[in-house]
Amino acid sequence: MSLLRLDQISAFYGPSQALFDVSLKLEKGEVLALMGRNGMGKTTTIKVICRMLKHRSGTLAFEGQDMARWPSFRAARAGIGLCPEGRRCFRNLTVHENLVAAMRPGDWTLERVGDLFPRLQERRDQGAESLSGGEQQMLAIGRALLTNPRLLILDEATEGLAPVIRQEIWAAIARLKGESGLTILVVDKTLKELAPIADRAVILERGRSVWQGRFDALDAATRDRYLGV
Repeated sequence: MSLLRLDQISAFYGPSQALFDVSLKLEKGEVLALMGRNGMGKTTTIKVICRMLKHRSGTLAFEGQDMARWPSFRAARAGIGLCPEGRRCFRNLTVHENLVAAMRPGDWTLERVGDLFPRLQERRDQGAESLSGGEQQMLAIGRALLTNPRLLILDEATEGLAPVIRQEIWAAIARLKGESGLTILVVDKTLKELAPIADRAVILERGRSVWQGRFDALDAATRDRYLGV
């Protein structure tokens, strides 16, 4: 049984349709890359999975359970952890307060997050608003991990960051795959960094899933057609 399955999902913002029969599946312990140019439906798909946007038709299931009527808090309680685009840290709270705000019992602890991101340990009592963009991204990932998710969703986790910080975050994601066996859905555009980490990819084009398969089968023609500038 797949951990997460979307079959022919359609979704709307008011009268405007954003997703057209999107399908994907995610197996336990797998890293899946959700890819596409800007505005092609990646974040909308994440919103549907996290139940922040209701789908109009199709089937959405988590560990075989139909999610159609789930509110967003139930998706979170079931084990879907989101690191959202734009980080969205609580700016008036300290690093420590941000981390414990959504903390749930499990294998992921403050100490383990501090080992993954030592900067968070160093800045424990610092206000989130005083952190750099890269440090805020580490904080957002750490906060999501402390919900002890069964599925971690990273929505543009390295967007807009300096190259050296991007590499630090990609190294942390690689550690998550290699050491924790965590199931991860990662939204990003950087093929070079995704290639060593992702097992499979799904590409969206204008709200439709147009290609999916093993990442090493993503050929140049497909990359140029759907991911090129």
